[in-house]
Amino acid sequence: PAPPRGAPPLGQEKWEATEGGFTCALDLVKFIRAEHGDYFNVSVAGYPEGHPDKIVETTTPVEELSPGEQTRCRVDEQGKVFVCPDLDFAAELAYLKAKVDAGADMVITQMFFDVDTFAAFVVAAREAGIACPIIPGIMVIQAAAGFKKMTKFCKTRTPAALARTVDALADDDAKLKEFGVAFGVEPCHKLRAVGAPGLHFYTLNLEKSTLAIVDRLGLANAAKATKKSPTQRQAGFATFAALAILLVAVVVSLRANVRP
Repeated sequence: PAPPRGAPPLGQEKWEATEGGFTCALDLVKFIRAEHGDYFNVSVAGYPEGHPDKIVETTTPVEELSPGEQTRCRVDEQGKVFVCPDLDFAAELAYLKAKVDAGADMVITQMFFDVDTFAAFVVAAREAGIACPIIPGIMVIQAAAGFKKMTKFCKTRTPAALARTVDALADDDAKLKEFGVAFGVEPCHKLRAVGAPGLHFYTLNLEKSTLAIVDRLGLANAAKATKKSPTQRQAGFATFAALAILLVAVVVSLRANVRP
């Protein structure tokens, strides 16, 4: 799911809490557990490269950063270095643990393009006492404009070769989508190899490329093998519809923006 806060409202540069509303996802998790017990499965956001608000420019050369900082730093087109410093990263992990301790069932990560960054994040999370499943969030490359918008907004560590390829294919939607599928398959194999308990795709409401990746991973056949009967599908859909209606009602009643 998208972080509860999301982007600032149109015409507003900085997000601000609604009066009387939640100020962070921790408040929301506590509220859900207090009001509904374990009825809902709750996932919260995790940031392998650090929360975007904590990723800042540094004058320290990459080779002089700590080993942890080197796994998550970003170098832009001008050679400027951006990183979430170790102290802030530790604070982010402590906040993530608080969300899990408050009742979150699992963590879904922010998008990333370096599997080693995810693996290092999982190790750091385990060392911080976070034991729940950590699901990698995968951004499917489908359009150059969307890729640039999301990587800029999230301050994502982007390999230079990847950025160059996206730029080169920017005017050919079909070739860029095909590249996005081919590029998306490899990290999924690596993530499964390092023990990722599942894969979460950010489809941005465009499902075809994601389905193509799933098919190339051989997961589509596995899904067909466990295909449910019409009665099971009907019961499942009814449950999903009821939960969706309840969730909409909760969101509408809360009318709150929160920090993820």
